[in-house]
Amino acid sequence: MSSPRRRWPSATLVASALLLAGSGAALAFSNPSRSDYNAFAGRQLVSLATEEICQRQVLPLVLQLWISDCPRLIADQEPVLATLADQFTRRWNLGLASVYVIEVGGQDLLPSLRLPSYRVTTLGIAGQFLVLNAHSKDGDRR
Repeated sequence: MSSPRRRWPSATLVASALLLAGSGAALAFSNPSRSDYNAFAGRQLVSLATEEICQRQVLPLVLQLWISDCPRLIADQEPVLATLADQFTRRWNLGLASVYVIEVGGQDLLPSLRLPSYRVTTLGIAGQFLVLNAHSKDGDRR
C-alpha cells in the first residue's frame, strides 16, 4: 500500500497569503495615532473657524474693526484647537485603521458670538485621514 502523497499549496495561494499578511501588517503599522489625529483636527478646525467667523463676518462690527487679520488670529490658535479636538474626540481603533468622531462647538464666545457646532467623522488609514462625514448642528453638510 502506498502512502498518500502530500500536496503542497500552489505558489499563487502562498503568494496571495503573504501579500495579504504583509498588507495587513503595513496597515496596522501605519494606523495613525491619536496625536496624529489631533494635529489634523487642529488644522481642520482652523479652516472651519476661519470660514465661519472671518469669511462669513459673524463677528460684531466693533470686533471686526479691532481685529485686523482674523484668519491669522485663528491660525495662531491651532495648538489650542488641537487640544480642544482631543477633548471632544472619540476614537475606535480597529487595528488596521481608526475611526474618529469629533463633536465640537455650540459654546458662547461672547454674548453675541456663538461657536458653530460641528460633528465630523474621519477615517485614519495608512497614515492618512479621510473625512467621511461633516456637518454642522443645523444639518449643513460639508
